[in-house]
Amino acid sequence: MLNRTFAHKAFRMNSDRNKGRKNRPDQKGKPKGKFSNERRGKNFKKVGRKTEPKAADPSIRLNRYLANAGLCSRREADVIIASGAVKINDKVITELGTKVMPGDVVHYGGEKISGETKRYVLLNKPKDYITTMDDPQKRRTVMDLVGRACKERIYPVGRLDRATSGLLLFTNDGHLAKRLTHPSSKVSKTYHVHLDKKVTKAHLIQLVEEVKLEDGSANVDKAFYQNDGEDKSKIVLELHSGRNRIIRRMMEALGYKVLRLDRTIFASLTKKNLPRGKYRHLSEAEVGLLHKITGLK
Repeated sequence: MLNRTFAHKAFRMNSDRNKGRKNRPDQKGKPKGKFSNERRGKNFKKVGRKTEPKAADPSIRLNRYLANAGLCSRREADVIIASGAVKINDKVITELGTKVMPGDVVHYGGEKISGETKRYVLLNKPKDYITTMDDPQKRRTVMDLVGRACKERIYPVGRLDRATSGLLLFTNDGHLAKRLTHPSSKVSKTYHVHLDKKVTKAHLIQLVEEVKLEDGSANVDKAFYQNDGEDKSKIVLELHSGRNRIIRRMMEALGYKVLRLDRTIFASLTKKNLPRGKYRHLSEAEVGLLHKITGLK
């Protein structure tokens, strides 16, 4: 009887020791059983040395640098680089993957290239805003509307006079801005014009053919009534001329006074879903189309 009791106690002690071993770390230091990481809960944190965060890499790949400059796409930039047409600090670069560091000077085709990210902002300008970067008389300017659109400094492409509303493009892409405003590009613009009286069909024809002004003749590409002529004092004019106040002067020469002038289309860009006084950034597809229209691509 005594031997049985002793054996039973020994068995229990041995079992308890085995249970304890299961919850101890193994030889490699990995905890087992109910003390494993999976069972310690979400608040369990490993203790160890803190690692310092890596400093941001200030360099930029050369193909991206050229693309940011509005010169081409990244894929096209690789071809340009491989051809040996790009220099960094007066050294010809042909190796793809080359990086540009802050302070490096990049040249392509003899011109210095800026790697600043190109921005393209389209504004639906209201009346009574002046197209200028700053006004000494403290009048409202278009920059009051788009000044916070991006951190880069952007400039208006062309201008709309104070009394004219509608589409106005802003960018820091000097190459594109120059092409869009150059007469050789023949960039099309569409205006809705509200006049003080009905416009005759004869005058619509004359607008397309020729209107004589003090500084020479002028004409539009298309002239027609709005809304199928429901109100003949409202017309649509399409033209590519960029001469100052050209529409107002043409209509005045024909005996009309412009009551309202609104630019609804500029180089294929429209006012769709863009309320008056608001702006939006162009999509890559829209920027690509502008490059195509102006012959940059």
